Formats: sequence, structure tokens, C-alpha cells
Amino acid sequence: MTDPASPPLLSVEGLHSGYGRIPILGGVALAVRPGEFVGILGHNGMGKTTLLRTLMGYLPATAGQVRFDGTDITRRSPTARARMGLGYVPQGREIFPALSVRENLRMGCLLAKRDEDETIGDILATFPRLKAYLDRPGGALSGGEQQLLALARCLCGGPTILLLDEPTEGIQPSIIEEIIESLLRIGRERGIALLLVEQNLTCITGLSERILILQKGVITREVPPEVARNRSLIDEFVGMA
Repeated sequence: MTDPASPPLLSVEGLHSGYGRIPILGGVALAVRPGEFVGILGHNGMGKTTLLRTLMGYLPATAGQVRFDGTDITRRSPTARARMGLGYVPQGREIFPALSVRENLRMGCLLAKRDEDETIGDILATFPRLKAYLDRPGGALSGGEQQLLALARCLCGGPTILLLDEPTEGIQPSIIEEIIESLLRIGRERGIALLLVEQNLTCITGLSERILILQKGVITREVPPEVARNRSLIDEFVGMA
């Protein structure tokens, strides 16, 4: 369990963002502490993906502030944020389909501070399923295996917080369990924090220490995982049951 007295690793205050003249985020405020797993739950179209893209710098903040490890990163580039320790796995995985699994992992090592072979070896110990596919093109893997590869590639860079957008979308249940177990193990062994956007209640309640409800671009409440497991309550909050 994360120490509630520890200062936040990632803090967001009054964050506004959107696409052109279309506002999506209307003043998001949240904090994630070192090693903490936080989930974000909400309808489609409420701003969950926009929030992660803004935190990573792919969308500009029009107002508000994002701080990482005490530093204001609101105007930093995605590359600068990645070098500081933010990792991002977008919805849809976005691996390099023509590159082999090994080459995808090597791409992830571009930000690593350790030896490439050592880094990949450690990652394969966490995702052993990928060992058998090292020379196979990423595009030849199943959807679930591609998600594991996207996670593994991101972790090769050594992030201190992982921004993860709907990792279980369209994935078979056995791989979902593998993703949950892998992320829990990574959290225990590496102390990585997680900000997870997810619609799958089994996944988000199995991983998150607390869950934030996002509605119309703002955080409206925080609930513990045991409350989120109650489908009637979640239906009341976000209409997902």
C-alpha cells in the first residue's frame, strides 16, 4: 500500500485541454504518489484518453499545471517527459508491426539508462511469453501478445510512472489475467506508479488502489476498488454496469 503521506510523483491542477476549439478537459485535478496504482473510469467521450495525451505532452494544456517529481512539465515536449520518467502505452498499442519483437524492444531501450541486453533480459523475465517470438514480426502477434509487447517496450525505457490507456480492449481473458499479474509484479518489484484508463471492471479493480470517476472532463469523485466492484453503484456513477 502506498504511503498517503508521501509527496505526489505526478500532480495535476486545473488542467484544461481539447482539440482545436473543442474543449474536452474542464479543470482536472489529481495526484499519483510514488508506486501508487490509480484507475480512471468513465463513459467513452468523457476525456480519459485526452487526459493521458495531455499528461504526456501530445496535446497542449490550455490552462492548469502538470508537475512531475516536483518539476513543472506543463510545457515540456513528449520526449522530455519520457526522458524524465513518464511512460505511455496508448489505446490501440501502436507497436512497430514490421519490426521483430526483439527490434521493438530495442526501440524501447533508446531511453534506457542500463545495458540494452540486460534491460531486455529483465523485461523478458517479466513477460516470458514474448521469448518465443523474439524474431517474429510484431504485426504477426495476436492482439493480446501485441499489448504485452507494447507494455514491455515501454518498460524498457525505465519509467517511474506508466500511463496506460485501455490495455484490455479486445483482448482474450487469459491475456487480461497475464497483464494484471505482470503489472502487479512490476509494481512490487520496481516501485513503478500507474495511471490506468480502463473500462474492464475486473482489470481496474484488480489493479487500482483507488479509482477516479471522470465525467465531462472533470474528476467528480474518488471511490475505492470495492465500491467499483458493485455494478449498481458504478451504473449510478458512470452508467457502465
